Amino acid sequence: MEDVPVISRQELEQKLARKDVVLVETLAEEKYQAAHLPGAINVPSARVAELAASMLPDKNAEIVVYCSSSH
Repeated sequence: MEDVPVISRQELEQKLARKDVVLVETLAEEKYQAAHLPGAINVPSARVAELAASMLPDKNAEIVVYCSSSH
């Protein structure tokens, strides 16, 4: 697995305030509906291959992905 850059909560807040990032939640849709960060779009991990191209069409956009994991 490649190293994935991690940003702080403060960095994310700044990026969201400037609207220069796309925030993607990869949890199941029912979890997204129950609670998600404001402005986040839902691309469930099981459907990334199916949905990513249509939901994230800007190839130059900075994308921040978040999910939940016990690891």
